[in-house]
Amino acid sequence: MLDYAALSALSAVIAEGSFERAALSLGLTPSAISQRVKGLEDRLGAVLVVRGQPCTATPPGRRLIAHLARVRLLEAGLTPALTGLAAPPTIGLAVNADSLATWFPAAAARFGAESGALLSLTLDDEAHTAGRLRNGEVLAAITSVAAPVPGCKTTPLGALRYAACASPAFMAREFPHGVTQAALAQAPHLRFDRRDNLQSLWAQAAHGQPLTGPSHFVPSTQGFLDLTLHGLAWGVHPVALVAPHLATGRLTELPPAHRIEVHLYWTVARLHSAVLAKLTRAVLSAARTLAPPESA
Repeated sequence: MLDYAALSALSAVIAEGSFERAALSLGLTPSAISQRVKGLEDRLGAVLVVRGQPCTATPPGRRLIAHLARVRLLEAGLTPALTGLAAPPTIGLAVNADSLATWFPAAAARFGAESGALLSLTLDDEAHTAGRLRNGEVLAAITSVAAPVPGCKTTPLGALRYAACASPAFMAREFPHGVTQAALAQAPHLRFDRRDNLQSLWAQAAHGQPLTGPSHFVPSTQGFLDLTLHGLAWGVHPVALVAPHLATGRLTELPPAHRIEVHLYWTVARLHSAVLAKLTRAVLSAARTLAPPESA
């Protein structure tokens, strides 16, 4: 039998990033938290926490935290019959930054209002969020990977549409003779991080070449937009965010105005949980604003 008080201490350490903050969140002393985690490690014969700033979970630690999250969900399902048995559960969910900046807030707001549960969001590239689900960090993910995850159900959501944009001043400076292959090879562009290849995909589809030019790394959807508006570089943005700026002329779409679609999927653990069912309904409802799943 697992010691769930010790598991709660372990989960709090990872969630809060330190033994001191975990102690504050649970109303215990740091010494008590340390003893519970150390006792659990001794009983299981495994290191569960990498002590650092912040503390992180080892693979066995992540599996135990995932198990605790599932137990708490089951407890939450009992609360209508046994009032006060469990605190509101926290659902770990991996989401990509562009969804968080566009359609997902409506889903989160509906879920919070209907369930009373809490969300713990982990931001990652849409091609990598499913990995967070596989390793037990979260119970659900918004992902661009259609491949099934063991123990989970995957549902198509639709597609985020993207447009390549730049400010009029940038267009005049970097593309005085039009957006040619030679100009694209020299003009600076934005990338979210080193895994972001949307700009290169656009250049390949629109102009028959991948990008080799200089890039600025900007790990923020809002920062991406702001720096494009100020003329630092060109970049590929969610159409939902740039449409107002295209309409007013603050941004210009790079010719030939080719649009990219990134298809998204909702992958969630197969648990008999009313809370997860409410989250799924909220996500699917909000995703109706996306391009239809069958869109090419």
